[in-house]
Amino acid sequence: MAEMSKRQRLRATISGEPVDRPPVAFWRHWPIDDQEPASLARATLDYQRRFDWDFLKVTPSHTFCVADYGAVHAYRGKPIGDRDHLERVIKRPEDWDRIEPLDPRKGALGRQLACLRQVVEQRPADTPVIQTVFNPIGIARYLAGDEPYLVHLRREPERLRRALEAITATTADFVRAALAEGADGIFLSTAAASFEITSPEEHDRFARPGDLTVLAAAGAGWLNVLHLHGKYPMFAQLADYPVQVVNWHDRASGPNLAEAARLFPGALAAGVEQYHVLHYGTPSDVVAQVRDAVEQTGGRRLIVAAGCTYPLTVPDGNLLAARRAVDELTDSSGRPPD
Repeated sequence: MAEMSKRQRLRATISGEPVDRPPVAFWRHWPIDDQEPASLARATLDYQRRFDWDFLKVTPSHTFCVADYGAVHAYRGKPIGDRDHLERVIKRPEDWDRIEPLDPRKGALGRQLACLRQVVEQRPADTPVIQTVFNPIGIARYLAGDEPYLVHLRREPERLRRALEAITATTADFVRAALAEGADGIFLSTAAASFEITSPEEHDRFARPGDLTVLAAAGAGWLNVLHLHGKYPMFAQLADYPVQVVNWHDRASGPNLAEAARLFPGALAAGVEQYHVLHYGTPSDVVAQVRDAVEQTGGRRLIVAAGCTYPLTVPDGNLLAARRAVDELTDSSGRPPD
């Protein structure tokens, strides 16, 4: 099969058509650099030029979506490079009443759009770009903290519901602005769709409406990715979300790729475990997981990726091993050569 462009390869993967090789993409945080548009754009572009992934994900700290509400945060050395909260915005249930829609072109949200604009303008030719977006209930979690937001959800549901409407409106506006800046889609991250966090009923009441509103705002995108974060993801329950790609911790939490392919009709971004294999393993270990992922899927509807962002100390050699592994998959079935 003739060599495909990145866009051709991804579009074929999404629709289940044969590809010259499986697409591949990994992403990470950029501590300190992620606080200014130009430095985050530069780090993101340099990373793409080094590894030549099939798409480029703009990965800000999660704090960009709560900074304009007054969140206080700092980088304190987390292994994956994200920031810690020093002071939460929501300290008591009544504080939810102060949450109103924000202008996505101002403040931290506006700075993130400026970063995206620079990435889109300077990206290597034919490289799709997607913007990280946190779902409304995830933003509520960042505003209040892991336990308080769940307590408030259960004890003050109407207060939280009204705040979620304001957060949803802001997020949807930000998504529309990101697409207007040239993003090919969004990477919608949710940590609430996991059984150790919420029940299916709670998720349907408090998370799903906001998620679907945000995804509707992203409807013009052709490369929208849903990221399911958590130990016990509600994969089957969210398999009807209107996205082209699902990303989750397939090696650590399941379902495995073969089962996921039966549940979701689009592309699956997974296959490499990031905290142990990618981090502490050898290049041969990484290649083995790539080959196993291809075997599970028959090389169809697979984007080779990690389950999430990876630790900052992952060796470049292991990333390059994943990149080389897909280059070796040259026949139309996507299976490794003998």
